[in-house]
Amino acid sequence: MATNNPGKLAELRRLLQGSGYEVRSPAELCVPFHVEETGTTYRENAALKAEAAARLTGLPALADDSGLEVDVLGGRPGPLSARYGGEGLDDAARVQLLLRELEGVPDEKRRARFRAVVAVAVPGEPTRFFEDTVEGTIARAPRGSGGFGYDPVFIPLGMTRTMAELTPEEKDAISHRGKALRAAARWLRGRFEHG
Repeated sequence: MATNNPGKLAELRRLLQGSGYEVRSPAELCVPFHVEETGTTYRENAALKAEAAARLTGLPALADDSGLEVDVLGGRPGPLSARYGGEGLDDAARVQLLLRELEGVPDEKRRARFRAVVAVAVPGEPTRFFEDTVEGTIARAPRGSGGFGYDPVFIPLGMTRTMAELTPEEKDAISHRGKALRAAARWLRGRFEHG
């Protein structure tokens, strides 16, 4: 997996358990890995990371890019979600920036979605993409201690709790990344089973 993020690695390992694949990070393979996300879309950024890892290792590589899209903000922060407001901000500061931008916006206009794109790069083959979303609204203040990023202010549609208030199992079942990773895992399992 083209990441050194332990949470993403653990999630993919759970999804591919018993598939015939062994999930390894670049660090575990002793491969120095850092890719600038210079793309303007999730798809471009996911492909940059997956294709770089496949080139470096000669192995199938998987990477994801995801973000938060707020309707009233014209889809921002979008692919820049992790860098929203500049490189010097942490998750909590980005959440506060988002909430300031939504001050005075009524609840019915706080619609948003998380979007994830997973890229699977296999040396010598076209890169494949898997995409999914989870719809919701933006809360007026952060709640919960789980998750990361914008999870404390994102309330999935049909729920009253934020993503940060859900258990890891509840979040995995509905999350944009979980759904896209499951689709990629199904494709990888099929590829392994059919040679």
